[in-house]
Amino acid sequence: MSIEFAILGILSWKPLSGYDLKKMVEGSTALYWSGNNNEIYRTLVSLHDRGLVTREILPQQNYPARKIYTITTKGQVELKKWVLSKPTLPQRKHTLLIQVAWADQAAPDELDTLLQEYEDEVYTETLLITAQRQSKAGRLAYLDVSQARTKREAYLWSMIQENETTYYQNELSWVRKLRQGLCEL
Repeated sequence: MSIEFAILGILSWKPLSGYDLKKMVEGSTALYWSGNNNEIYRTLVSLHDRGLVTREILPQQNYPARKIYTITTKGQVELKKWVLSKPTLPQRKHTLLIQVAWADQAAPDELDTLLQEYEDEVYTETLLITAQRQSKAGRLAYLDVSQARTKREAYLWSMIQENETTYYQNELSWVRKLRQGLCEL
């Protein structure tokens, strides 16, 4: 996914500064983009140069000017074109599966330690996702169902959250089953 469509999507929701966009991307588990923070600002400049967003500069006392970005009609057309483009399957790069494929080389206690570490990480991630959804104080929440503009948008956002939650629940269930099966061998 290109970060430009994530930015256009967020800006279709409401106008924001680059700093606010950066915070939303950093705090989101739904946005799987992994570029650096400067890429957000470079992308905003590119989107502005191409007429896909406007920029309003607001002076601030004792701080640099705040730049607020708003999606344009042209930007909305490009976003909709991307939304309606053919979807691609998710890329499934699961390093642990490769490790498990060759894990017969490890001693039983070494393998159990590896799997316990993974189980702990997955469990922690499920807790973090839950906490992020419940704690909205003082931050912009990406895909916060309570901030959706329509019932359909709220439903779509809740289903994205459900997909994310069930993914980690499935991983947790799977690794526990794997550990149990290995114990029974």
